[in-house]
Amino acid sequence: MAETENPFAQSPALSIAELEARMEGSRAQRERHARLRNILYPFAVVIGLLVVWEVGTRVLGVPLFLLPPPSAIAVSFIANSSLLLFHGWITTAEILLGFALSIVIGIPLALAIFLWPAFSRSILPLLVSSQAMPKVAVAPLFLVWFGFGLLPKVLIAFLIAFFPVVINTAVGLASIEPEKIYLARSMGFGATATFFKIRLPNALPAIFGGLKISITLAVVGAVVGEFVGGDAGLGYLLMVANGSMDTQLLFAGIVALTVLGVALFLLIEFAERLAIPRHIIAGNKGNP
Repeated sequence: MAETENPFAQSPALSIAELEARMEGSRAQRERHARLRNILYPFAVVIGLLVVWEVGTRVLGVPLFLLPPPSAIAVSFIANSSLLLFHGWITTAEILLGFALSIVIGIPLALAIFLWPAFSRSILPLLVSSQAMPKVAVAPLFLVWFGFGLLPKVLIAFLIAFFPVVINTAVGLASIEPEKIYLARSMGFGATATFFKIRLPNALPAIFGGLKISITLAVVGAVVGEFVGGDAGLGYLLMVANGSMDTQLLFAGIVALTVLGVALFLLIEFAERLAIPRHIIAGNKGNP
């Protein structure tokens, strides 16, 4: 009797396992389709715009020095690839150093704003008012104080990029459900354990949101520094190309800066996926 009962006893379990496997497979397939759509839709739009740009400039006979077609920009990009690579490394170093400085200073500053209300009331208005100050106007002062080397460009990139890190980190640390704190206290967690096991993981999505904004602003800051007083870098190359009316090289430099900014943004997004995969998976499930 035991041998005849076993198949019937296991068949519901087997059907449930098969059902769960099918549901997991369909979920993974939906996520793959969502990622594919996120890539293909922007790519199709860019290709369409490039085709319209190419055909429009050739049909209308637009001069090269006004608006070169994408094919001419691509030729210039390939012909000047070594030049773009040389100046691109310099700009990348300025961006990464300014971004790293914004993390090293911005996150502890946000932590101090969150922990000490008196410090927050004292320093937060100054931080907000500093963002109304035009950074281009401050850049010449940095050149006077620190010379024409790497340091003023890094400081300008930091000055532009650090604010989102501070604000997003402070907001992320503060925006936690009180029930989670009550639960941690009921489990006997102290203040330090609650911070590292409950509050900080809850704030990571907001922190990484600030980092992704910051890395793109660091690109802007580095280019601003090179515009004002650079002797190397992609911003300096854009100034040289503009002065010599080499519009193809000017657009090639803009493309290089765009690719650099997108690559750095994707790098931060990859780090976010490694740090908080559950948050990313939950976001992907919400995609249509």
